Amino acid sequence: MTMTEAGTAEAFHAVYGAAPTGVWAAPGRVNLIGEHTDYNDGFVMPLALPHTTAAAASARPDGVLRLHSGGADGGIVELRIDALRPAPGPADRILEASRGGAQRSGGWAAYPAGIVWAMREAGLPVGGADLHYESTVPTGAGLSSSAALEIATALALNDLYGLGLPAQRLAQLAQRAENAFVGVPCGIMDQTAAACCTEGHALFLDTRDLTQRQVPFDLAGEGLRLLVVDTCVKHELGDGAYAERRAGCERGARALGVRALRDISYAHLPEALDKLADDPDVRGLVRHIVTENHRVEEVIARLDAGDTRAIGPLLTAGHASLRDDFKISCAELDLAVDTAVAAGAVGARMTGGGFGGSAVVLVEETDAEKVTTAVTDAFAAAGFVPPRVFTAVPGAGARRLG
Repeated sequence: MTMTEAGTAEAFHAVYGAAPTGVWAAPGRVNLIGEHTDYNDGFVMPLALPHTTAAAASARPDGVLRLHSGGADGGIVELRIDALRPAPGPADRILEASRGGAQRSGGWAAYPAGIVWAMREAGLPVGGADLHYESTVPTGAGLSSSAALEIATALALNDLYGLGLPAQRLAQLAQRAENAFVGVPCGIMDQTAAACCTEGHALFLDTRDLTQRQVPFDLAGEGLRLLVVDTCVKHELGDGAYAERRAGCERGARALGVRALRDISYAHLPEALDKLADDPDVRGLVRHIVTENHRVEEVIARLDAGDTRAIGPLLTAGHASLRDDFKISCAELDLAVDTAVAAGAVGARMTGGGFGGSAVVLVEETDAEKVTTAVTDAFAAAGFVPPRVFTAVPGAGARRLG
């Protein structure tokens, strides 16, 4: 029994007074390249982190869903599964509880409740459950703690109720839960990464047809390291900005007469941008998506050729595109990237939704400490919150721990 499994199972027993049927876990992720392309039917390349959300769970026969998190205040959230309803508006979902009428979810509980709702909406025979969660995935860091929570829940319910669903189907249900129940118009990348990544690999995913390829990514064997710089900040400017960017991309696709921006080839980008000359904001969004898809393809080509160091400039170019065209960076992220590159990093870029969160930095193993110190010192000099820096080692996707 692992420490994660044992600790989560013991906490479940302390909360509910009985041992769980099992413990399941799903990882957070960093996205190596391919940012905001997933809701444009494009290409992405995430990898799973060793940080996970673990869910200890048991089925219930009475249609009651009880949720408890070791990292959240407020005790047990108790709901009736036949009363789960997505409420209008993205800020707060209303969950109708067994007592007292409508009950606010308190934020985090909407994600697992949404999984139950999405499974039942799909006609799957899912009943009640007791669930307790423990997580090592940093929240608000752009490392997809929400998808880890969703997929851990989905996998637990999949096993508890003998659904037999494959990992990608669980990811699709989790996306449905987040889009329709939680109210976040996310793409499919985060949930697929949590469900489908494999140890020692990055996941190349075509988000249109959901074809996958596990790409070997053994940085240690090449004398390289991928650092994650968690800026420990999340700016309010990011609230609603994700939906605005998605709407802008959809407007660009309509203006260009295509199903999604995925359908604009890199070779035809100048022609497309000429058609958007009167809409500079959408023009920038389109330019980022088309060039970012091209960068993903270039990264794949370089990895296939065994030239991992050559992906560094592509990462840095991706950050410039997110900063200047998509306009979702911030002072902390820019400082982390600029300082890392100046200190000798092979390449660096922000990762995640933007306006805070994390950056990924590809460094020579021998330069890791120097780059980390340079970034930490730069944050101190700027008066920023001290960043959290750790090494990302490609980990396994969702699995049962015991």
